[in-house]
Amino acid sequence: MDLVSQMSDRLLFAVPKKGRLYEKCLQFLEGADIKFSRSHRLDIALSLNMPVALIFLPAADIPRFVGEGNCDLGITGQDQVAESQLLDDHIRVTELLDLEFGKCKLQVQVPAHGEFQTAESLVGKRVVTSFDCLVKDYFRKLESQSTGKDVTLENMSTEVKYVGGSVEAACALGVADGIVDLVESGETMKAAGLKAIETVMDTSCCLIQSRSPRHPELISTILSRITGYISAQKYLLCNFNVPRSCFDACVAIAPGKRAPTVQNLLSANATDETEPWHAVSVMVPKKDVANIMDKLQKAGAHDILIFHIQNSRA
Repeated sequence: MDLVSQMSDRLLFAVPKKGRLYEKCLQFLEGADIKFSRSHRLDIALSLNMPVALIFLPAADIPRFVGEGNCDLGITGQDQVAESQLLDDHIRVTELLDLEFGKCKLQVQVPAHGEFQTAESLVGKRVVTSFDCLVKDYFRKLESQSTGKDVTLENMSTEVKYVGGSVEAACALGVADGIVDLVESGETMKAAGLKAIETVMDTSCCLIQSRSPRHPELISTILSRITGYISAQKYLLCNFNVPRSCFDACVAIAPGKRAPTVQNLLSANATDETEPWHAVSVMVPKKDVANIMDKLQKAGAHDILIFHIQNSRA
């Protein structure tokens, strides 16, 4: 009996089993309040508070397990989804949410001072990558455009070779004229003497769902929780007190996502005791919080406090 049949009462959620993506996924699972305990020797962990079973898999395999209905949900890279679907037409998943981490670019790279300066100049040459399906399709289209003919994978002239890792070393070792690999900051490629000449695709991690998932209500709950967690990571809660004469200027600086929450203070806290004061609570973008606090203070706000938001439903 397979795992799906044995755990029909649980939603099967595939997540990366190790590395940087695994560590980040743990934060999302915590944000969704999916509690679990995992043995280091096991790739399955049962949630302690929800009818969910976590299946820990290599990120590259997750689109297949979700696409074939063995798992209901999964977290993996958009690049892995695209590669898997080109590899096998039967792998079809629905992207529910861009999780906005693990952002990088799948780029064509060549030696910085070499003869090849455009992706078109690599047509008919040797290209090494870990994403051979995506890259073959990319260069097939380039060849079709340059020749004006419908080039197939079988008769394309570009030689695309697969390697599992250390792609950036292929040009220096004489294995390739160019490479296609994921690039985050570009520092590794620069150190290898390479430069980017074209972007095949932008990618980040995403939440995917099978075409016929079980437990749709539970999926909706998890999606809502993760969406709220993502929103909470972008904002902080800002509270401040402000006299009525400065209220409009301060609210213009920090208007909130929809509108500020405003309450009247019980007693005045200013030299002019006839002027009413207000307590304001508002969500502000985390990336701008220092500047917003400075502007609020200059505009007349007092007692400015910042609080972290653990989760939200917006």
